[in-house]
Amino acid sequence: MILQELTAYYQVLRAKGKISLPGWSSAKVPYALQLSPQGSLTDILTLKYLPEGAKKEIPQSFSVPEQVKRSVGIISNFLCDSSSYLLGIDAKGKPERSKKCFAAAKDLHHAVLDGVESPAAKAVLAFFDTWQPETAAENSVLAPKLEEILSGVNLIFRVGSAYAQDDTAIAQAWENSRKASSSGKKTGRCLVTGRRVPIARLHPSIKGVKGAQSSGASLVSFNADAFESFGHERGDDTGQGYNAPVSEDAAFAYTTALNHLLADRKHVQHIADTTVVYWAEDASAGSQDLFGAAAFGMEDKTITQGDMKSAIDALAQGRPYNVNGLPLNPENHFYVLGLAPSAARLSVRFFLQDTFGNMLKNLQEHYNRLEIEKPSFETHPVLSLWWLLNETANQKSQDKAPPAPMSGAVLRAILTNTPYPSSLFEAVMLRIRAEQDIGWRKAAILKAYFLKNKSIYVPEEVLKVKLDEQSNYTPYVLGRLFAVLEKIQTDATPGINTTIRDRYFNSACATPAAIFPLLINLSQHHQRKLAEGSRIYYDKMITELESRIQQTLPSRMNLQEQGAFHLGYYHQKQALYTKKNKGDSDNG
Repeated sequence: MILQELTAYYQVLRAKGKISLPGWSSAKVPYALQLSPQGSLTDILTLKYLPEGAKKEIPQSFSVPEQVKRSVGIISNFLCDSSSYLLGIDAKGKPERSKKCFAAAKDLHHAVLDGVESPAAKAVLAFFDTWQPETAAENSVLAPKLEEILSGVNLIFRVGSAYAQDDTAIAQAWENSRKASSSGKKTGRCLVTGRRVPIARLHPSIKGVKGAQSSGASLVSFNADAFESFGHERGDDTGQGYNAPVSEDAAFAYTTALNHLLADRKHVQHIADTTVVYWAEDASAGSQDLFGAAAFGMEDKTITQGDMKSAIDALAQGRPYNVNGLPLNPENHFYVLGLAPSAARLSVRFFLQDTFGNMLKNLQEHYNRLEIEKPSFETHPVLSLWWLLNETANQKSQDKAPPAPMSGAVLRAILTNTPYPSSLFEAVMLRIRAEQDIGWRKAAILKAYFLKNKSIYVPEEVLKVKLDEQSNYTPYVLGRLFAVLEKIQTDATPGINTTIRDRYFNSACATPAAIFPLLINLSQHHQRKLAEGSRIYYDKMITELESRIQQTLPSRMNLQEQGAFHLGYYHQKQALYTKKNKGDSDNG
């Protein structure tokens, strides 16, 4: 299914002229070798540029002949390769191997370009026939940029004012060579297209996945006999890709489309070790922009918060909407793919697909569940996925990434509108216990978790946006009571270094029967330091809360009860400080 959707996406991009044709691929190239008509190296052209807002120059991307997939053997690319193949030198300290690489490149270019009546083709062949790898390091043209060129970057040829790969005769020669190489290959039924065509033995590499090899990794490959079917072992010429037969054209299409998505850094997200790409069936960039801003909190200057809310509301209800003049269709299919590195291969963490409108509807319901009263200084309108997962990791540790399996499961739950994974609840509770406090983000996660995961019983009255003063649910009331006792202490002794929260927060929510009598006694001592008006105010509040506890204090509370305690504590704390601010404002 993934390969079929990526292949279909390639066809849409190809129809729009946004992607390489079969036999061609995109490569980042920082330097070009300027050749004379006689094949002499006359200059080194820098092809790097400084993007807007960037601090470092990056190479330009060029459409070049499809590059081969290398392992340890010597196989040359056509017209675009490293200094080992095009110049016969490198910085690897293996001069004999470099000479063999250059010889391989020379043979390939002669095989493709012999007989081509083109000045550019003749210049390239003349270069390979006259270039001396033994004296390349002393070449005065190479000297100024020799260190960078030998680092393994891509190089291309330029003859006159045009790049060699753009020459019509050379491009036709490459196409003829590619078709000739496909003839005689084993054919089979392609799993993607269903047609009987030549099957790709090795699939092109996928580049740009975080943590994967820089040279690329495989989405489909077989590296041991145990994974291969009888008759398709690696030792046999029919091995590797024939275990999952995909035609050469389909393999090229899906890898080119995926590399195109990964190269678009604006629409690539990273969650723990997972690289996430997303695309619309019709290759609509507007859908990608809106989804990135809505799901990941990605800043997009072209979409305001008002536009985003209006667009989500309309699309979630199945109505088309225009963003910056671009129409967005709620019935358009939308895909989200998560990839993680696994040595020389890639693991699929998740692949989600639905209509664009349904995905936004599920996202909207998720944000509704997260809605909770926030501190007045908080400016974030919603809790994006990145901030949500951030709350599950220790931000003071060296590794601040959330657990990878949980991150993928959370995204899946949000976009498919299914219960959140229990690991999310456990991770948030663990952080609350470690930090002995609960901010609005963690409180919002607990509320959303309890609302969606119906298998866990927590009274609806607890799961409100603001404080529910009428709730008699004991864990919730105890959380409120703890917040009041803490407020009394801080009012009685302003600037105190260690509060009851620092000493008793965890034990109060886990074993209230053992801690609350002690806290009530301490509170009597704190109240004696308050002015009479405050003392009466807090005394009434404590009495009212104690009257709502209709049972003996529980000796121990389970995790879900502790979660309700945390919500009660957060709601009451917000109410205390909100009322104080309001009072201050009134007095002012």
